Amino acid sequence: MAITNAPKAAPTGAVGIKDIARALGVSTGTVDRALHAKPGINPATRSRVLRMAESLGYRPNLAARYLKSKKTVRVSVHLPHEIALFWDSLREGIREAAAPFAPTLHVEFRDYPRLGEGDVELFEQALRDGTNGLIVAPGNPVALKPWIRKAAQQGIPVACVVTDAPDTERLTTVSADPFTVGAVAGELLGRYLPGGTVAFVTGSLGIQDHAEKLRGFESSLTESQRPFHLAPVVEAHDDVKEGHRRTLDLLKAHPGLKGLYVSTVNSLPVLRALEQQRRLKDVVVLTTDLFPELVPWIRSGKVAATVYQRPLNQGRLALQSLYHFLVDGTCPPPQLKVVPHVVMRSNLELMLEKLSFDAPRVSRAPAAVLPPAPAPARRKTTARTGAAAKTTSRIAHRRG
Repeated sequence: MAITNAPKAAPTGAVGIKDIARALGVSTGTVDRALHAKPGINPATRSRVLRMAESLGYRPNLAARYLKSKKTVRVSVHLPHEIALFWDSLREGIREAAAPFAPTLHVEFRDYPRLGEGDVELFEQALRDGTNGLIVAPGNPVALKPWIRKAAQQGIPVACVVTDAPDTERLTTVSADPFTVGAVAGELLGRYLPGGTVAFVTGSLGIQDHAEKLRGFESSLTESQRPFHLAPVVEAHDDVKEGHRRTLDLLKAHPGLKGLYVSTVNSLPVLRALEQQRRLKDVVVLTTDLFPELVPWIRSGKVAATVYQRPLNQGRLALQSLYHFLVDGTCPPPQLKVVPHVVMRSNLELMLEKLSFDAPRVSRAPAAVLPPAPAPARRKTTARTGAAAKTTSRIAHRRG
């Protein structure tokens, strides 16, 4: 059903359902279903109705009505198991945000191996089992798109976290804005180095989060107007052994490498490869996020800086935005962006002090998550729908 974007003049006096319907050019039945969270309306339409209701001054007490009905809100959360250092902190944020709404809120966590490996099957299962809302990290947005559409048709809102599923009917996305994260890393390297060959190590460019970080990284290098050359992108697929091996190959192919940015939390295999080849003194290294095993690398100056994506805050925002949309009709913005933090040796201790209070899951993460010994053989991956985009980017700036 088409809904016009231009509202008509605001009515005078008390605002009712007819006023909202008239302003949007839709039926009163559509507005009633949207305001009262009834079936038969997708989240995108409901979102527009709620925005118009708010702009006209319509303030129903949906929260009290929902609690009076003694219904339980069920939210299904689908996140990867690896890399646990990051995703466990995000889960902790969801748990913290959900605690004040107990017992009317039930959160079920469902895990799959890595981004893009098994998330579609879990999404399908959640729709079969029944849920009021979903929080997902889209590893393969193309494969998830029809399922997000199906959820919308059933009136089930979907909140994306960390990475997005663009051009879908998802309710909102919560992230550290991957383009900005990559741009910050690129700008830092541009300030550390006068130019030269730099490298970008990521998980998979088929994941929007990683692809956007690369785009931001390249953008900052270009704007620096220094003679940088980007080596072929290393896709390690968040696998310890593969990350170590591919980094060794990179170092052998580029003996003059000056800078390197690891765009995922899986940075230890890359650092160990640099250390093994005795290249840490020659290469400026930037990483992503902050976890206990990375701390000594920053303290010693072997890692110049890390861009912390604040997963705990992302988890909190995702749960809160979804819950309030379901219960009191508050519509979140299409994108909720968490400002990333740059952590260096100078502010490391202050950040650790803050995390010990705000992010206990990060500070207590077990060392066994990324062991120093070679990782066991990779799990067999599930079949993927839609080919992941594989790109190798190069930029060369010859201006002084």
